[in-house]
Amino acid sequence: MPTHIRACVFDAYGTLFDPLSVQQKAESIFPGKGEALSRLWRSRQLEYTWLRSLMDRYADFWQVTRDALIYASRSLELSCDASQQEELMQEYLCLDLYPDVASGIRAMPVQRRAILSNGTPRMLQAVVEHAGLKQAFAMLLSVDRVKTYKPSPAVYQLAVEDLRLSKNEIGFVSSNYWDAAGAASFGFQAWWLNRSRQAADELGISPRATIASLRELATWAG
Repeated sequence: MPTHIRACVFDAYGTLFDPLSVQQKAESIFPGKGEALSRLWRSRQLEYTWLRSLMDRYADFWQVTRDALIYASRSLELSCDASQQEELMQEYLCLDLYPDVASGIRAMPVQRRAILSNGTPRMLQAVVEHAGLKQAFAMLLSVDRVKTYKPSPAVYQLAVEDLRLSKNEIGFVSSNYWDAAGAASFGFQAWWLNRSRQAADELGISPRATIASLRELATWAG
């Protein structure tokens, strides 16, 4: 039987905050190209975190995000000047919350909560404050401390150290299967938040459970 969970740790981007909410701003700058730009930007952003980790060439998430934007713009043959880049980058400080986040967090039986994210401390503080969730999380943990990205075990170890709990006392929630699998491999009790009913990846390890909404944590995390 699973150990009782004493703290719950959340991924940020794609789990709590919608990175594709940049589409509205992208569409206003590049009519007809907002969706394509926002999706390519996001996918290349994640790819750059993995590639930089493998090459041991860390750059913080703000820089990675900007680099991914430059690539996506160039790939779509969009002339995105420095001013437009900055407009789009600022959207990452005020991303939309997913609709189930606020109610899901309120319904959780576990009161000790943290965010563990690729985002820089500044990015996380800004987006959490913008969403009105400052009081919801005791800690905002950034990979910037260990200079590598998820799913490195060194990242998940940050939660163990700062929460001062054993691995199996920590619940972890991510909408990214590879992140939930990485957390499960590390030893967390991990949930995959699969809002869009995607197929699971084949990574040789599975999360504890799959949920379709954060509201389901009210029954799973007790």
